[in-house]
This record gives sequence, C-alpha cells and structure tokens, in this order.
Amino acid sequence: MSAKDKYHDIVRAALEREGWFITDDPLRIEIGDRAIKIDLGAERLIAAEKGEEKIAVEIKSFIGVSQLQDFYLALGQFSYYQVALEKTEPGRKLFLAVPDVAYSTFFKEPMTVEVIRRYDVRLLVYEILGQKIILWER
Repeated sequence: MSAKDKYHDIVRAALEREGWFITDDPLRIEIGDRAIKIDLGAERLIAAEKGEEKIAVEIKSFIGVSQLQDFYLALGQFSYYQVALEKTEPGRKLFLAVPDVAYSTFFKEPMTVEVIRRYDVRLLVYEILGQKIILWER
C-alpha cells in the first residue's frame, strides 16, 4: 500500500467538516490490468431533486526539494487518474488538493496558471494550520 501524503488527514477532516461523506480512503479503480488508488473518494447530497455530487481528491503537500518537480509528478498523476475516472466513473470530478502556501506562491506563477488552465486541473486549496479548505477552483 502506498504511503499517505503528510496532510492526508487534514484534507479528509476538512472535507468532512464541509459536509462531504468520505466513501473511499483510498478510492480504488480497476482499469484493465492496472489498479490505481486515488487518495480520497467523497460524495454529498446537493439537493433532493438534484441527487449527489461525487469527487475524487488527490492530495499533495508540495514540500519536496523542488516545487516544480513536485508539480511535474502531480500533473502526470492527475492526468492519468482523470482519464481513468472518465472511463470508470464519468460523473466523478477529480481535484488536486494543494496547500495554501504552495498555492499562494508557485500556483500563482504565470506558467503554472497556464498549465493548470490548459490541462483543466481542478484545485482544492487547503490551509494546513487552520485545517480547512479555503478555495475550490472548479
């Protein structure tokens, strides 16, 4: 089993405080002969007539030696998971969870903004100290 990200429990608790029910920790997907694990699967009731919203969340800490290297790995992983979800659970939206510190610096750089836009990466920004979600970029 792969190791959980350093801030996994913070993001999980923050989602639960916002009314999300964690359905999978991790969310396992079988795609061909490959089994992949996305950090969290969650859902919540939108309204009685609209049904439920389902998400998958891949959590990243961006505390490595190079935020750029961390981003390369996260983007590749996100892209792979996005295609897998489109094939297996097309109604589930994938989010990349990033800490507010990385978001306010690295994720504000023009090139990073362009890559996020071009590859349609949905971001969930979490605050480490406050242990809460501060922004959803859908």
